[in-house]
Amino acid sequence: SSLGRGREGGPSLPRACMGKYILKRFFLMFPTLLGVAVLTFFLLRIVPGDVVEARFAGGQGQFVDQKVMAMERAKLGLDQPLWKQFVDWMWGLVRLDLGLSMWTGAPITEEIKLRFALSLQVAIMASIVATLLAIPLGIVAALKQDTWVDYAVRVFSIAGLATPSFWLGILMILGFLIIFRWLPPMVYTPFWVDPWQNLAQLIWPALAVGYRYSAVATRMTRSAMLEVLREDYIRTARAKGLWTKLILTRHALKNAMLPVVTVIGLEFAFLLGGLVVTEQVFNLNGLGLLFVEAIARRDYTLTQALVLLVSSAFIVVNFVMDVMYAWLDPRIRYR
Repeated sequence: SSLGRGREGGPSLPRACMGKYILKRFFLMFPTLLGVAVLTFFLLRIVPGDVVEARFAGGQGQFVDQKVMAMERAKLGLDQPLWKQFVDWMWGLVRLDLGLSMWTGAPITEEIKLRFALSLQVAIMASIVATLLAIPLGIVAALKQDTWVDYAVRVFSIAGLATPSFWLGILMILGFLIIFRWLPPMVYTPFWVDPWQNLAQLIWPALAVGYRYSAVATRMTRSAMLEVLREDYIRTARAKGLWTKLILTRHALKNAMLPVVTVIGLEFAFLLGGLVVTEQVFNLNGLGLLFVEAIARRDYTLTQALVLLVSSAFIVVNFVMDVMYAWLDPRIRYR
C-alpha cells in the first residue's frame, strides 16, 4: 500500500513513525528522573532529625557530646552546604555510584541487590498470576453480560478488591498449617541457588498479591470490552458474518487492552516497593521493609537511592506501556 513503503524503496512510514515515537518517549524519561532526584534530595533534608541523632541517641541528641555529633556529621558530609551535598550525590549517580549507607556503612548497591531481586521476582510472578486471571475472566464477563457467569466474575473481583493481600496471606499460612500440617519455607533462597525451594516460598505471596491485583484488572478488562463491543466497527464485522473468535482477537481485544495495560503496568511498578506488610507476613526481606527501615533511621543516602530506584521502575514501566500503546493502536504513534 501507499503507506507500506516510503519513496524509492525507503523505510516504511509506520516503522519510521514508530522509531521516532520511541525515541521521543525515551528521552522524556531523563527530565523526569532529574526532577525526582531534586525533589527527593531536598524534601528529605526538610524532615526534622538526622541519622547521627538516630544512631547515637535515639533521636535525643542532647544526651550525647555535641563534639562527637559534629565529627560524625563531618564524616558523613552532612556539615557541607546543601548545594554541595547535592552536587556530590548527582556526580555519584552519573558514575553509577549510589554511595554508602549512612546507617550501616555498607555499599548501597549491596544493601539493595538481594532485596531487589526478591521484590522483582514477587512482582513478576504476581503480575503473571493477575494477567492470567484478569484477561480471560474480564472477556468472559463482557461476552456473558448480566448472566450468572458475569455475576460470578463480578463477585470474584469485588471480593479481591475487598481482601487485603496480607490478610489473605495469613489465611493461606493458617490453612496450610491446620489442614496440611505444612508451612511454606520462611528462609529466602535465590532462584539461581535452588529454583524449587525459591518457588515453594514465593508462589504463595505471588498468589495472594496477584489475586488482589487481578481484581482491578478484571473489572477494567470487562468495562473496556463492553465499551468496544458496542462500537460500530464490531457491529459491521458481525454483520459480515465473521467468527466471534476472530472479531474478539483481531478487532476488539487490541482496542480494549489500552486501559488494561495501564492498570497492569502501574500495579507492577507499585509492587516493587509497596508490599511492606505482605513481606512481613511471609518473612520476606524485600524493598518495602528496607524502605521503612531507611526512613526510620534517617538514612538519607539509602532512602534517596530507594526512591530513585522505585521512581525509575515507574518511569521505565510507563515507557514500556507507551510503546505497547503505539503497537496496539497505530493512531497513537502517528499523532
